[in-house]
Amino acid sequence: MPFDPDSPEFRRRRFRPIPVRMLVPNMITLLAICAGLTAIRLSTEGRMELAVAAIVFAAILDGIDGRVARMIKGQSKFGAELDSLADFVNFGVAPGLILYFWQLHELNNGGWIAAMVFAISGGLRLARFNASIDDPNKPAFAANYFTGVPAPAGAITVLLPIYLAFLGVPMPPATLTAFYTLLVAFLMVSRLPVFSGKTVKMRVPPEMVLPVFVAVVFFVALLIGYPWHILSAGSVLYLISLPWGWKSYRDQERKLAAQTQGASAPAPTAAPAYAPPAASNDQDNRPARLN
Repeated sequence: MPFDPDSPEFRRRRFRPIPVRMLVPNMITLLAICAGLTAIRLSTEGRMELAVAAIVFAAILDGIDGRVARMIKGQSKFGAELDSLADFVNFGVAPGLILYFWQLHELNNGGWIAAMVFAISGGLRLARFNASIDDPNKPAFAANYFTGVPAPAGAITVLLPIYLAFLGVPMPPATLTAFYTLLVAFLMVSRLPVFSGKTVKMRVPPEMVLPVFVAVVFFVALLIGYPWHILSAGSVLYLISLPWGWKSYRDQERKLAAQTQGASAPAPTAAPAYAPPAASNDQDNRPARLN
């Protein structure tokens, strides 16, 4: 049969036009992938400051694309899959290679194993996250917690030795850096509940709009002017806050268990308000005329 582009069957197989609002979040995600790949190239060239800056830029874009998609109603299954692949490259492969080219290469195969374990942990963390999104057995309060340290936070946190080196702190031994890398990798694949804050209502009163704008501008100015101080302090505070997230999750879990146990307990049977007196044997022995 000759190919006829005007046939009804061919027209039915055509893809429908895609709205522009569906493309904008994916373009942001692709820009984040470009930043992650550029970070790998910069690390191979020894330009570590720019490589770390590219990872931070990719993390900022990762936090923007999902919110932009929800804001303009541009969510799609394709975008979700692309975002997962971008996170694996930007927050799994790229930080591991940066650490390897920075110091872990001194341990030869041991340093490469540490970098590879971190990258694989990032991929496993993302796969588990995608598989547990539609878990019907998850309690309602669990939507406010991550299972394990999320990939972007793990990537920013694992680069803490490099931040400190940029501040003039003596470079730690390569063995200590490898141990720290494996520790963050373990936190990513662990079952540790980590507070996410996704369900927190972000509504600002009208009188606080201008102060919030000033605070955001001030934070951005600090991050640009003192990037390594802010990143170092933020990484340390994040690690310190992990036990608080675990405690909060356990409190919510105990509260839910107590409510469930109280609802399943059998209700006590109420005693009758009035019980008629039982007939005595004397009435049965009375004469028939009195009965």
